[in-house]
Amino acid sequence: MIRRMFLSRLGAAAFLGFSGAERRVPDASAAPGSESRWQPARHAADDWLDERPGRHRMFFDALTPKGAEESLGYADNFFLANRSGYAIDSPDLAVVVCFRHHATPFAFNDAMWAKYGVAFAKAIGVTDPKSGQAPTANLHAADLSAAVKQGVHFAVCDMASHYFSEVAATHTGGNADAVYKELKANAVANSHFVAAGIVAVNRAQERGYSIAYVG
Repeated sequence: MIRRMFLSRLGAAAFLGFSGAERRVPDASAAPGSESRWQPARHAADDWLDERPGRHRMFFDALTPKGAEESLGYADNFFLANRSGYAIDSPDLAVVVCFRHHATPFAFNDAMWAKYGVAFAKAIGVTDPKSGQAPTANLHAADLSAAVKQGVHFAVCDMASHYFSEVAATHTGGNADAVYKELKANAVANSHFVAAGIVAVNRAQERGYSIAYVG
């Protein structure tokens, strides 16, 4: 009796179209023969990500002082391994390093660190390993220069840049808007200020970049 009831219910379910496999309802809004798969919107502000199409695309996401340092090392390894293992040179590799959150101040040159290094260092908790004091120059200036020569581009978080402008202005008694303009004019070469670092992560992945979270 129980078995007959079960089979009866199973038959009814099958009749109504409920089975173990998920049913997919056709998209009624899609035109016949059209591609219904979701596609990301494109924005002109992100077109710089396609400036160097490359045979491979890599995006290193740095949020901390340590992440800023390691992202540059990983980018160098990416170039070296592709050259030695695949005979692919740097012009064929599109590489972006994103400086956001507490990694952001490392997108600015030595002049900005000489002027605002104490404020930056206090905000992100970093010291010069040689002096034990607040850095008066960008600790990664040499690695940044080498990365630029290999064609690395940098995504710089605009939201964080405004925050550090306020930090620097408060420390020096200056004007935050003026400091922001100064920082933006003194960013490392190949820098692109993005609305927010996390948005750049999203847009890069939508344009075919592999994302490596560095920390």
